[in-house]
Amino acid sequence: MGRRRRSIMSEEFKYELARDLGFYNTVKEEGWGGITTKDAGNMVKRAIQMAEQAAKANQNRP
Repeated sequence: MGRRRRSIMSEEFKYELARDLGFYNTVKEEGWGGITTKDAGNMVKRAIQMAEQAAKANQNRP
């Protein structure tokens, strides 16, 4: 029996990223297994960028 890894990103956030990056229809029609490795990498890269921006904005708050 394989171990199931728990996702760090919520499903809602992943769908939001897929919409922003232009492959939501693929996910909708084929599931997450239908996206390319490049799309998955771009999704992670964008999530990291967003987290860094949020951390920076929170750091600048009084």
